[in-house]
Amino acid sequence: MPQIAQLAETYSSQIFWLLVFFGFTFFVIGRGMVPRVMATVGQRDQQIAGDLAAAQAARDKADAEEEAWRVRENENRAAAQKLVAEAKAEAAAASEKKVAAAQKRLDKKLAEAEERIGTARAEAMAEVETVAAEAAQDIVSRLAGVKVTGAAAAKAVKEAMTHG
Repeated sequence: MPQIAQLAETYSSQIFWLLVFFGFTFFVIGRGMVPRVMATVGQRDQQIAGDLAAAQAARDKADAEEEAWRVRENENRAAAQKLVAEAKAEAAAASEKKVAAAQKRLDKKLAEAEERIGTARAEAMAEVETVAAEAAQDIVSRLAGVKVTGAAAAKAVKEAMTHG
């Protein structure tokens, strides 16, 4: 085979050009491009690390603000509940005052009504005594034929009503 026979003649020039090509590739890519790529990768890693740190700082700040908001919210809720309790207490006190005033008016009206009833009862009893005394006079005069004075009849009716 003629190609194998030529191998020995071209072997050294192929190795030379192989070394030149790999040397050129090593210096161009290895010394020129790889450091730039590595610098870009390093810069990218630093940027990612910085972004992560900034994100964590923002998250910590947001968590702190949320906690502060929750504290304020709880304080506001407690203050609102206190205001509601105070308003209820004030309303209850005002209601008690109104009820007490109404009770006083009712007690006064009741006392006045009881007084009127007492007066009416006394007048009715006096009238009953008068009617009873007149009826007693009339009954005694019809049954016994005796004339009894109004004072005597009134005294007898009064005694009978007190003992009866």
